[in-house]
Amino acid sequence: MCGILAIFGCIDNSQAKRSRIIELSRRLRHRGPDWSGLHSHEDCYLAHQRLAIVDPTSGDQPLYNEDKTIVVAVNGEIYNHKALRGQLKSHQFRTESDCEVIAHLYEEHGENFIDMLDGMFSFVLLDTRDKSFIAARDAVGITPLYMGWGLDGSIWFSSEMKALSDDCERFVSFLPGHIYSSKNGGLRRWYNPPWFSENIPSTPYDHLVLRKAFEKAVVKRLMTDVPFGVLLSGGLDSSLVAAVANRYLADTEAGRQWGSQLHTFCVGLKGSPDLKAAREVADYLGTRHHEFHFTVQEGIDALEEVIYHVETYDVTTIRASTPMFLMSRKIKSLGVKMVLSGEGSDEIFGGYLYFHKAPNKEEFHQETCRKIKALHLYDCLRANKSTSAWGVEARVPFLDKEFINIAMNIDPEWKMIQPDLGRIEKWVLRNAFDDDQNPYLPKHILYRQKEQFSDGVGYSWIDGLKDHANSQVSDSMLTNASFVYPHNTPTTKEGYYYRTIFERFFLKAAARETVPGGPSVACSTAKAVEWDAAWSKNLDPSGRAALGVHEAAYEVKET
Repeated sequence: MCGILAIFGCIDNSQAKRSRIIELSRRLRHRGPDWSGLHSHEDCYLAHQRLAIVDPTSGDQPLYNEDKTIVVAVNGEIYNHKALRGQLKSHQFRTESDCEVIAHLYEEHGENFIDMLDGMFSFVLLDTRDKSFIAARDAVGITPLYMGWGLDGSIWFSSEMKALSDDCERFVSFLPGHIYSSKNGGLRRWYNPPWFSENIPSTPYDHLVLRKAFEKAVVKRLMTDVPFGVLLSGGLDSSLVAAVANRYLADTEAGRQWGSQLHTFCVGLKGSPDLKAAREVADYLGTRHHEFHFTVQEGIDALEEVIYHVETYDVTTIRASTPMFLMSRKIKSLGVKMVLSGEGSDEIFGGYLYFHKAPNKEEFHQETCRKIKALHLYDCLRANKSTSAWGVEARVPFLDKEFINIAMNIDPEWKMIQPDLGRIEKWVLRNAFDDDQNPYLPKHILYRQKEQFSDGVGYSWIDGLKDHANSQVSDSMLTNASFVYPHNTPTTKEGYYYRTIFERFFLKAAARETVPGGPSVACSTAKAVEWDAAWSKNLDPSGRAALGVHEAAYEVKET
């Protein structure tokens, strides 16, 4: 991951302004510690902090077309850049960077090329010939991007809120799958897949089609010129990522460059469910496994840093971000700069335990659509920012555009949890990789019950957070929370505690408005809480709040 900061239409274009932009860009240096770049053109500035993954020697940014009239700053990876270069043979490339194709595609196609990109990306592009500019974000918001407005009429874009929160009067999270055009004066959606309308699909389930699509998604993400690995929790999703990467690594350029033994990483409290399961998967696959431990106190001590980097006060996100943040620091210390991770599967396949209570296939499918559309506010934000805090890039194969389209086009009747037919959550995915002849994983791992990351690292982690929050927040503080925090009022002491930390770093109303709210149980949307009357009495984002479903569920609270 890299960090980008771009400002257009500054009244002040003095050296002092340039120095200010350099200062603000440094707030993103954790995202890209390998190089800093800045291009200015009259009242326009594009700053970049680079994490070098592909072409480390010559791919510094900003990047340009042949005559440097087109300038682009990119955060992300373009996996099909070689195929795109083949369509741009009349163009002269300056680097081997996968992101340089963006400047040349703009020359060829104007603003109508975004859907040609296969990858995760946020970018800002300046056309110096007429001072027009565009900004765009990938399909589901794997990479973060914010947009802001200054009192002087300037428009700002940044990978993280912290680089524009002081200087912008208002700022928002840039919508995934959208492009901003200065010529057209607003946002428009470039990503328009069939599932976005939430109409119910009817394509029959084909386990081989699904398997091949996922294998393709994993293999394309092995594009790297630096050491890498897989985040392995021992659950279904990360185990499948590791199994597929391990199976095909030797045949890739990355495998030839860095060796065919895959590195895997896991974090948890000693004795946690994830550590045990991850070790078993690693032994089965024969990976070079790295197991990291943390204590509840170490996690609590890191909370302020986590909230500063992840830029949220959402309870679920902070619970899961903290162990990921601690693990990423350990991973970076080993010289690893890129990891594959399993985010997105639960949203696509209805893997969260509350999906057991989906009343019919229509509501099941519509809830998966809502969950994917909100990923940029939750799991994508967590996976990106908690790793980027230490200069590590997380890639997510389940959120491959082609894979999402195939998986979301399956008749949702196949995804429904039907115990009488032996179908637990994510059965279609488990079944796709249930190969007796050439097994990917042991059966009991393939059919392990869903554990949310914040639960799987050790149940005492969440319990410890709640105990700590209870010692910091009094009953009267929570009683008066609606007066102190009228927007997204915290309803628990844990939520109140995180909110107080967030507000110390991000003072403006615009900052708190970037964080979603509303009731949730076991990571559901507010709409899905209606599926079970008992859930409204037990609103907690932990998987253990799925009463009657999770094997270690909380006890039902008295009314």
